[in-house]
This record gives sequence, structure tokens and C-alpha cells, in this order.
Amino acid sequence: MRPMTTIRAIAISLALGAASLSAHAAPQATSTAGTASVQMQHIRNATTKIDYAGKTFLVDPFLAKKGAHPGFEGTFRSHLRNPTVELPMSVEDVVKGVDAVIVTHTHLDHWDGDKHQQLPKGSPLFVQNEADAKMIRAQGFTDVRVLGENTEFEGVRVTKTGGQHGTDEMYANRQLAEGLGAAMGVVFQAPNSPTVYLAGDTIWRSEVEQSLAKFKPDVIVLNAGEARMLGFVGSIIMSKDDVLRAYRAAPNAAIVAVHMDAINHMALSRKDLLEYVEQNGMQDRVRVPADGEILKF
Repeated sequence: MRPMTTIRAIAISLALGAASLSAHAAPQATSTAGTASVQMQHIRNATTKIDYAGKTFLVDPFLAKKGAHPGFEGTFRSHLRNPTVELPMSVEDVVKGVDAVIVTHTHLDHWDGDKHQQLPKGSPLFVQNEADAKMIRAQGFTDVRVLGENTEFEGVRVTKTGGQHGTDEMYANRQLAEGLGAAMGVVFQAPNSPTVYLAGDTIWRSEVEQSLAKFKPDVIVLNAGEARMLGFVGSIIMSKDDVLRAYRAAPNAAIVAVHMDAINHMALSRKDLLEYVEQNGMQDRVRVPADGEILKF
């Protein structure tokens, strides 16, 4: 049986993290016929800048300098400090031109909000629930909105999707479940634009399959770094096998795999995933962008 102190340390580490706050790529995907293009810049970890239907969205801004935070206690390679790499550009360039911010959840590696001095406090900012909204408002942000179903933002429909940030075994432990918390995915839709689905920090579950069936996305973004916690089987986000699942489940979609090579508990590297993609013949539709790389669809 696992010592309760280990589980408690994991939960506390995650909670404190929330409160503080193109290498060998596949051929570039082509735009969907008859639609406007979408530009996506992978910044680092899960931080992504998306130009969609004339608006620029910044998703999960984690803008800390390399090594600014200790590793997440109770997780794989916790001796490493986070983030493990620098941003590929200046913070000013990351936030330049942003019309709205989306925070899928408030774990440190997705939102170090009290450090975001470069983000205007009045920027429209979308979150998954009132608890996250309250936390971010307390950090001085004044236009925080809870994302729902078919939320509209200046001509873009932005929809919250579900998932689970870990296995059922992990969520069966109350303390750990509180630390892992909730996390959402996001779907972007607009007339004459490809549908983009960011699954967020989730494992492969029925909610993901339901989102694929309902929205039939043209582009799928998976957090696929296989983040691991000590003492538990499985990961708290997707793995390389889930990239293959998505490839088979959505045969017409381009798949972008991110959330690697930046945070201590990622067990899957870009290099390993690229090898897996090649072994399984997925190069035609799977992209594994380097930090700072721009993709167009």
C-alpha cells in the first residue's frame, strides 16, 4: 500500500502549483478546401497561440523562465526544476496581438497568472469554472468569463469539452483528486474555418470520443507528454498510444502533439514520439512541433 504521506505530497504539490501562480516534423498539412486557414504557433509545453477567424487566442500561458519553479513533488523526475527549457521567444512577443486568453485549468504549468505582468489586466480571459475565475480575478484580471457550450467571442464559437486529468485509480483517492482537479478541452468553430479541438489535460476517455464524434474536428491538439506520478500506473495526460487512437478515430483530421520536453514529469519526449509516428506510418497527418514552430491548416 502506498504511504499516505506520498499521496499527500503529490496533492499538495499540484495544489501549490495551481495557486502560485521543428524537429523532424511531418509534411505541412494543407488547408481544408473552401475554408480560411488557421495558424497555430506552439510556444512551449501547452502554451499555444492560435490565429483563428481573424482573432488571436493565447491558450494556457506559462511564461516563466527556465528553472523558476521546483519540480512537482511526487512525480516522475521531480528533482528537475520547471520549466526545463526557456521560452523560444520573448514574453512580449508571446503576448503581442492577443485578443483573448484561454486557461484550461490553473495548474502552474498552464497558468502562472500572478507573474503575467505583460498581459493586460482587462484582457478577455476564459476559464472552465467559477473556482478558476475567482482565483484569476484575485490576481487582478477584470474580464474573466466562464466558458460554456457555444460561447461566442467576436464571431468565433468557443466550446468547453470534458475529460479527466488522470486515471480512475488516481481520482479514487480524495486528496489526489483534489490536487489533480478538473481540466477542460476547447473547440473553436467559425464559418468557413476548420474546426479545431484542443483536448487539454486529459487521458483518453469517452468524453474525448464524444467530442470527436460531435464536432468532427479538422485539427486535433493533444497534450501527449505522458506525465507520470510516482506510485501509480498510467499517466495524467495522453501518451503516444493515444496519438495512434486519435489518428484512427479521426481519419480526416490533422493531429498536433504537444506538452513534451518542458516539464519534469513528462515521460514521453518529442524524439520518442516522432519515432513512434514513423513506426506506425502516421507521418501524413501527425505533427510534433518544436517550440516556436508555426503550423498552418
